[in-house]
Amino acid sequence: MKKDNSNECFPHVDESGNVIGRISRGEAHNGSKLLHPVVHLHVFNRSKGLYLQKRPEWKDIQPGKWDTAVGGHVDLGENVHQALVREAAEELGIDISPLQVKPLGHYVFQSSRERELVFPFRVVFDGDIRPSEETDGGRFWPEEELRQALGKEVFTPNFESEYQRLFLSES
Repeated sequence: MKKDNSNECFPHVDESGNVIGRISRGEAHNGSKLLHPVVHLHVFNRSKGLYLQKRPEWKDIQPGKWDTAVGGHVDLGENVHQALVREAAEELGIDISPLQVKPLGHYVFQSSRERELVFPFRVVFDGDIRPSEETDGGRFWPEEELRQALGKEVFTPNFESEYQRLFLSES
């Protein structure tokens, strides 16, 4: 069975994103609350809504839940933009480098197991999405369907809070 590599190395950062050390995935997700950077990409389509990926059952965090289209760790020695481009290619099979990707700031997210410095972005993409085996597939969610599923444990807590803060406050 597939599983996450607990020995993979991530930067340990402060709340400004400055690298202060290195940690393993295992350390990042074992309740230590060592801050590590991640990227999120919200992929909108002009007519279909917001694309979400389904997390596979083998993931160590939030298996089986619907989540941001692209979500991944910044690797040691990589910057946020490099991680975003890499993760979009790995998870969705899309090249976002020529697209108008909009940064949406950054914030600290904390759960019972981890603490992440999250860098969310948004993009409008009307091309083909080819989800990889890193996901359990995905689909576009019309806004109304997405709103009806909020609060029903369909989505990861991180996606749900980020979506409400970034996009429902626009309405």
